[in-house]
Amino acid sequence: MPFGLLLLFLSLTKSCWCAPPQTCHPGDEFLGKCSNTVIEGKPTCTELNLGYCNDLEYSRTIFPNILGHRTRLEAESGAEYLLLSVIHGLLNGECSPDIRLVGCSVLASPCQNDKMIKPCRSTCEALRRDCNHAFEAIDMAWPYFLDCDRFFASDQEGCFDPLAGLKARQELARSSLSPEEPSTIIQFTYTSNAQMYSLLKRTAAKCSHISHVYSIGRSTEGRDLLVIEFSNNPGQHEILEPEIKLVGNMHGNEVLGRQLLIYLSQYLCSEYLLENQRIQTLINTTRIHILASMNPDGYELAASEGHLLNGWTNGRTNAQNLDLNRNFPDLTSVFYRNRRSRYYRIDHIPIPDAYWFGKVAPETYAVMKWIRSLPFVQSASLHGGELVVSYPFDYSRHLHEERMFSPTPDEQVFKQLARTYADAHTTMSNNDTERCGASFYRTRGIINGALWYSFAGGMSDFNYLHTNCLEITVELGCDKYPSEVELYPEWKRNKEALLSFLESVHRGIKGVVRDEDGNGIKGATISVRGIRKDVTTAEHGDYWRLLNPGTHILTATAKGYSRVSKRVHLPHHMNHAGRVDFVLEKVPVEPDIDDHLFPTVDSWDRFDPYNQFERYRDSDLTEGGIERQEKPWWWNYFSQSGISPPNWLLRNV
Repeated sequence: MPFGLLLLFLSLTKSCWCAPPQTCHPGDEFLGKCSNTVIEGKPTCTELNLGYCNDLEYSRTIFPNILGHRTRLEAESGAEYLLLSVIHGLLNGECSPDIRLVGCSVLASPCQNDKMIKPCRSTCEALRRDCNHAFEAIDMAWPYFLDCDRFFASDQEGCFDPLAGLKARQELARSSLSPEEPSTIIQFTYTSNAQMYSLLKRTAAKCSHISHVYSIGRSTEGRDLLVIEFSNNPGQHEILEPEIKLVGNMHGNEVLGRQLLIYLSQYLCSEYLLENQRIQTLINTTRIHILASMNPDGYELAASEGHLLNGWTNGRTNAQNLDLNRNFPDLTSVFYRNRRSRYYRIDHIPIPDAYWFGKVAPETYAVMKWIRSLPFVQSASLHGGELVVSYPFDYSRHLHEERMFSPTPDEQVFKQLARTYADAHTTMSNNDTERCGASFYRTRGIINGALWYSFAGGMSDFNYLHTNCLEITVELGCDKYPSEVELYPEWKRNKEALLSFLESVHRGIKGVVRDEDGNGIKGATISVRGIRKDVTTAEHGDYWRLLNPGTHILTATAKGYSRVSKRVHLPHHMNHAGRVDFVLEKVPVEPDIDDHLFPTVDSWDRFDPYNQFERYRDSDLTEGGIERQEKPWWWNYFSQSGISPPNWLLRNV
């Protein structure tokens, strides 16, 4: 070949020798993870000038960067940089600024002698281990550019730790803290529904060995009724471990209880990890369920008006304009009609069929199913508008008396439950405390509900008459929607009361009812002489009976089994439930008397018998029965920015 033709051939093929190989898979390029665009020019060090990355420990970077961005402007215009700019808000401050600093070390790696120095893989792996749960909590995939194997280097290859400076500053700050300063840090601000869901999910993920979240249904407008559970074996009922629930925000504009339960969830998780002995004992011996918002639709309306503009009633009801605390089956009237019948059982009263022909809110439906599905022992519903604890009955025993003392057979036990909360609250039982126009100083902050004011269809009465559960109503203060600056003082006033109430479920007696072969008997009844209210055993024959100190005669029986009685003495200052087990012998069934004493279980099991409200279970299905696929709430941050949508952040892509 002549020399001139050889030079021409070399000049034509020069760019082919210099072009980097195309390593980006077409699918990854579609998702925006990489680019096959040919990069021209020799990489050189340049000044680091990315606004959200300017606090890194170095001042010079290099382009093209690891992700293939050729210039600073291209890096700033990408979804990766946008994510780093909003990640603090998306994760509600968790793992901040760690995520941003490590992400910046990929977008703008340090440069020395025109050579890039990659961030350390060990730093990335530790970050993902500690923070992956925060992304899962908001249904966001781990960002592709934080792939520890792909974009990071090992110590042997030569790397730098982008968090070294932050760790040094944190260690210095920790060494200067006095031991008296609080260990658990809570942000005392109001949370939107989206923030509440995210925070509860992150809390459960952070303490996944003792906590998990689950939904009991959806509101009228489709919002989750999300419960967070704490137990040393989350998701499982353990024999003889009592179950307790706390419910907030039943009335959407009574917002303080909602916030207190969110703070309580964070506190339980954090203090357990910090080895707080009291909290560890509580969680290891109790199964705690927290429904922070029973009425998220009402809260949405109240929150749109805010603290200063919200009225006394706006947002109180659900989206169907139903007051949820008047929407439960009125079993109290059924009790009053039959209380003089010698053989009529006042526990586990079935729901009248006529109830299902009325308007049942999806929130009420979900909570009723929840109450029936777990063997709850004790409960509190947090409200606002007064400073008092009320207890059943809430419906007056005389139809025309609006304020009439209407006790349950467990009057003394209910009074003790109410006293537990009121006395542990810093001001509720104080005679000098303002009472929002009413006066409860004579009873030191507690009152029978019907004596205060009477109403039918309440949740507390339903708990008592339909299940084993004893529920009180806690009115947290005169202001239903206090200002944000009041949230921390209110937490201080209520924290000890909440913890004391949770601990109080370990009073009275507990035990297991078994047959002669040692098998637990489900549905056996435990009666206490002098208290016309029985409790029934759970799936494996275990039971709990809240009782005050004193001497009690207990009787256990079940259909087809003998009756066994025991005398039990509960001393004062007993800090745990006494253990009383029963062994029953099989006997022939006498149909006449037993038909009165043991009405057919089918009547109690009849729930939504005509399937009128079955649709509440299918709210997530489209017409074809396929689960609705919706973009997560944070997607708008990116879809409205004008950049290519970061599909790599969607978990199902």
